[in-house]
Amino acid sequence: MSEEPEWSEHRADPGPRRGPHGRHDGAQRTASQKWQDFKDSPFLPATVLVLILAAAAGLFAGSYTYAMADPTPRHVPVAVVGEPDSKQDRSAFVTGMEKALSSSLQLRHYRAQAAAEQAIEAQRVFAVMRVERPDGVELDVSSASGASVAELLEEAGPKVGKKIGVPVQVRDLKPLGKGDPRGLAIFYISLAAVIIGFVGAIQLSVHARALNPPERIAFTVAYALLGGFVIAALVDWGLDALHLPFVRSWLILALTMFASGMVFTMFNTLVGRWAMLPTWGLMVLLGNPSSGGAVSWPLLPSALGEIGRWLPPGASVNAQHTAVYFPDHQLLQPYLVLAAWALVSCAVFWTWRHRHPGGRAAAAPG
Repeated sequence: MSEEPEWSEHRADPGPRRGPHGRHDGAQRTASQKWQDFKDSPFLPATVLVLILAAAAGLFAGSYTYAMADPTPRHVPVAVVGEPDSKQDRSAFVTGMEKALSSSLQLRHYRAQAAAEQAIEAQRVFAVMRVERPDGVELDVSSASGASVAELLEEAGPKVGKKIGVPVQVRDLKPLGKGDPRGLAIFYISLAAVIIGFVGAIQLSVHARALNPPERIAFTVAYALLGGFVIAALVDWGLDALHLPFVRSWLILALTMFASGMVFTMFNTLVGRWAMLPTWGLMVLLGNPSSGGAVSWPLLPSALGEIGRWLPPGASVNAQHTAVYFPDHQLLQPYLVLAAWALVSCAVFWTWRHRHPGGRAAAAPG
């Protein structure tokens, strides 16, 4: 029997494989080619996001800690009624208060208690000192003007009086509501309006990308009106935390949400997919800590206290605060600030709407 020949399977050599960009994997690739591959891959934006999120986490914690962790009074407007029997007593009490608060009291003199209380209502001062009383000093604070300021004054006044031998009587002229003893509810509802405002615009850009500019503005108005209504209804009717002037508070929240949403839309038009960075920086890192909602502006670092009034979060807190606690002394400035941010954002978006990543092509005529 003849032996069968051994058969060996010969495959054609396929040669070096080609990579995803048409280059031979076995070929030596230069650093510039590797960098180009990395730039074209999803790993570059993912890496950038990792770095951004890490920085944002630190900045978020740092901005709130810097503004709120150790509030220090700087310039606290205080009304003084009448002339004291002893200028030495008055000087000692004021000096002692300034030393206790590590600040300078901005004293504003009024002849009558009624005029000083009117200054409280107009939000020009945070407290009233009556120094002409024969039985000591009367210190009237206003928790509604600023709970954190009132708390510091209530604590410091009796201690200073005891130290210098002058009796100090403290009372609260404008207390907070029972459902909001710390005065934080307005800050929380304003914070909700700001964050949901720009998150809503982000979701429109993702899930309703094809909206044309007028449609995008209209839907931003729609979720702002509905969202503001739900926030106000839940806090007032549901939780009974605040007794809101409902329509006014609702419209303040709606205007806040709309302005916040349009700020993101403006940045999305100007810088594209990285619009979240300036929006987050403006609204959350800078705007919310400086709003005066959690810590009253006399206790904030001076620059934050001044800047915060001109940003949407601070304007929203001021407008809501005045509407709830000082309805007879409305301030125009916070409404103008919110309206200005909304109008400027809409104008920028509309002017450069061709750069916005959303929208759809116009239908061809039939």
